[in-house]
Amino acid sequence: MLRSILVFALLMSLKWVSRALFRFRGVWAGIPPDRDWSQIKVLAILNHTSLYEPLLAGYAPTGLLWRFARHGVLPVADKTARRPVGIFFRFLARQPVVVTRQRDHTWDEVLNRVDSDAIVMIMPEGRMMRKDGLDSTGRPMTIRGGIADILAALDGGLMLLVYSGGLHHIQAPGELVPRPLRQIRARIELVDIASYKVRLGGCENMEAFRAAVIRDLTQRRDSLCPVREEGEIRGGEVPPYRFP
Repeated sequence: MLRSILVFALLMSLKWVSRALFRFRGVWAGIPPDRDWSQIKVLAILNHTSLYEPLLAGYAPTGLLWRFARHGVLPVADKTARRPVGIFFRFLARQPVVVTRQRDHTWDEVLNRVDSDAIVMIMPEGRMMRKDGLDSTGRPMTIRGGIADILAALDGGLMLLVYSGGLHHIQAPGELVPRPLRQIRARIELVDIASYKVRLGGCENMEAFRAAVIRDLTQRRDSLCPVREEGEIRGGEVPPYRFP
C-alpha cells in the first residue's frame, strides 16, 4: 500500500504540474464514459513521440490515477530503464516491468501480471517517432503485436485509447530541455474489449488476431491522432475538453 500511495502522489503531482505549464485540448471519439473507471483494463497511447508523454496525465481524472497507482502494470523499455530517467518511469506504476522489446521472458512477465485487477499501460508502437516521422533506425512507425497478447489474456473490460497529437513541439528525442506553455492535443476513446475481440475474429488463431489488431490500430491512429501537418490538423480541429 505504501508504494501505491507514493505512486499516486507522483501521478497527482505530475497531473497538476502539467496543467500549470501546458494547455490541454482534447475530445472524446465516441460517447464519453461515466465516472466508473474500474472496468478499464488497458490504457494505450498511440503516436509515441517523446519520453515526456507522462504529461498526458494532465487529462486523467483522479479516480483513474488512483486505480493505476494501485493496479497499474507498465512495461518499460530496457533502453529507457538504463537511463537516469528510468528511475522516474519505475515509479509511474504499481508494477513496472523492464522489457527488451523482444518476445522473451520479459514480455512473459508482463503477461503474467495481467489479472482481473490489473490496468496495463502500453505504447503499441514500442518505440518513439523521431522528427523525420521514422523511428531511430529509419523505419516507419508501425504498431507491434504485443497489445494483441494483452487483449487475448483478458475476458472483458474496457480499453482506453489515447490518440496523441505528438509532443515534438515540447520535447523531441535527443532534446534535453522541454518547451513549456505549449498546447497538448489528444483524442480519447473507450473500446469494449470483448466486443472488439469478436469484431476482429476472436483469438483462436493468434497470428490472425494479432494481424487484425495491428491493422485496426494503425487505421485508428492514422485517422484520429490530431497531428499538425503543414499548418493543418490531420484528423480535424480538436476543441477544448476536460474529463468528466
